[in-house]
Amino acid sequence: MTETAQRLAALETRIAAACLRAGRPREAVQLVLVSKTVALETLLAAHTAGARIFGENKAQELKQKASQWPASAAAPEWHFIGHLQSNKIKDVLPWIRLLHSLDRPSLAEKLSQALQQRGQTLPVLVQVNTSAESSKSGVPPAEALGFMQQVSQLPGLSLQGLMTIGPLGTDEATTRQCFRQLRQLQQAGREALNLPLNSLSMGMSGDFEWAIEEGATLIRVGSAVFGPRQP
Repeated sequence: MTETAQRLAALETRIAAACLRAGRPREAVQLVLVSKTVALETLLAAHTAGARIFGENKAQELKQKASQWPASAAAPEWHFIGHLQSNKIKDVLPWIRLLHSLDRPSLAEKLSQALQQRGQTLPVLVQVNTSAESSKSGVPPAEALGFMQQVSQLPGLSLQGLMTIGPLGTDEATTRQCFRQLRQLQQAGREALNLPLNSLSMGMSGDFEWAIEEGATLIRVGSAVFGPRQP
């Protein structure tokens, strides 16, 4: 067993345990392996070990890896989880199955236009800045419902739910409160928009277990499997 496979197995044990504590079935949570700066051969090893979804932060890196994925291996599901620049839309649309980080009206409108030109529909998540940190992207919680309503009406965009990034270096209670707030916004969106909004993308290597216990359906984990990120 490769080191990547061993780490993936250890992570799976932790995910399953968190689901058990939360009284949720294991299949309720999908693992998105954060593959930023990770070599293609390492991703192939993770894929062989059972990983099926990779999340990229940079459009060019996503395009490069997805286009170079060998035809002999089943293609993974690519998600885009980073801040997407409008001029990079064309680079990600051919590859991604889900955009986690829809964070502003201008991007939503340009995405909608590009998708209509392609005759394509893209599942998206609205990113919410629940920690109110200026270094993070995302709409403020107070504006989330209005933005969700706008997104739900744009052709080509299929609103699936919400995403947030937990605060770094804070205590468990503060982090959980951010995740709980996202779940509350999910419920408010369901009631206001009459949409399922089944997806909650929250939790990374340092806090994914709390996120699962607070209702995450997608967790974005990288360093727990691939080690510290390489520059």
